[in-house]
Amino acid sequence: MDYEHLSENELIEKIIAAKQRYGEDLIILGHHYQRGQIVKLSDFVGDSFGLSEKAATSKAKNIVFCGVRFMAESAAILAKKNQKVYHPDPDAGCPMADMANMEQVQLAWNKITKATNQKIIPVTYMNSTAELKAFCGLMDGIVCTSSNAEKVFQWAYERGSKIFFFPDEHLGRNTGKKFKIHQDQMLLWDPHGEKMAEDKEIKSAKLILWRGHCPVHMEFKLRDVKHVRKQFPGCKVVVHPECEQEVVDASDANGSTDFIVKYVSALEPGSIVFVGTEVNLVTRLQKLNPDKKVFKLQRSLCLTMYQINLSNLAHTLDNLDKLETVNLTQETIENAKTALDRMLNLNKTSLPNSRTELTSD
Repeated sequence: MDYEHLSENELIEKIIAAKQRYGEDLIILGHHYQRGQIVKLSDFVGDSFGLSEKAATSKAKNIVFCGVRFMAESAAILAKKNQKVYHPDPDAGCPMADMANMEQVQLAWNKITKATNQKIIPVTYMNSTAELKAFCGLMDGIVCTSSNAEKVFQWAYERGSKIFFFPDEHLGRNTGKKFKIHQDQMLLWDPHGEKMAEDKEIKSAKLILWRGHCPVHMEFKLRDVKHVRKQFPGCKVVVHPECEQEVVDASDANGSTDFIVKYVSALEPGSIVFVGTEVNLVTRLQKLNPDKKVFKLQRSLCLTMYQINLSNLAHTLDNLDKLETVNLTQETIENAKTALDRMLNLNKTSLPNSRTELTSD
């Protein structure tokens, strides 16, 4: 069937029919950055790790993750043995996650560990491949989210002298600043750089940051914050910690997607707030907070999130028995889960801060 030529109403009818057909055996997960149509049809909406946890604790045998590839992988890592995870568009990757691969990280790790006998703790952001999560599991490391990075850093520094953080330079730098780590003690590791870091630089660094970033959050600049404050005196600005440090420093608050949702919701009626994150979430926040004036700090769309649409979702649901699932080796799953479990064991009552679910568009 050619799903791309079906009308929007026909596709929605097909998706609803599939949900009714599978009942409790199916769960559709939608990330905060998904387009409104997908959000309306999702059973749960949230951030990547919160949704993976929701899938693993559900009774559903079939999990369809509407997000980018690493999110579906995370769900597969945490899923029970009788659960299958599907991704509507396996080609929808995360540009940030793709900025660090296993070969590059292994080469960096070999260089770093050879340069010093100090204990180094590898920490990977949730926005990374399953292989890198598994690497951290093997090397006494851990995974972090944007909401618990500070707690994870504390855990790591209690066990080692240095942190090797990948793949997002900016979340790492913003978190390092909270530990009062001077810029001179933050070493930027460029896997594509012509000049490798010297041993003395590695030895003096407390935080080694991978040169990677989120294209969505790089769109927000200090000039944007200054501009809206000039035009709207007294306004609030909230951004994601994947933004550059000067943007985070100039904002009133920063945090994960769930944090941003809660922050905007808690503002007084009539408040003016500018939000620095993906535009689909900002649009949804405008509709969910009609008593406030919610604006985008800058328009920034995640193109790979946008690859998930009604057509490939309907096709997936109609062909669950024919499509390949998200397939990881058992070794990768076990090692990656070790790194994830270390994060969860930090504080099971509050990690991660990912329980907000948006059920309206």
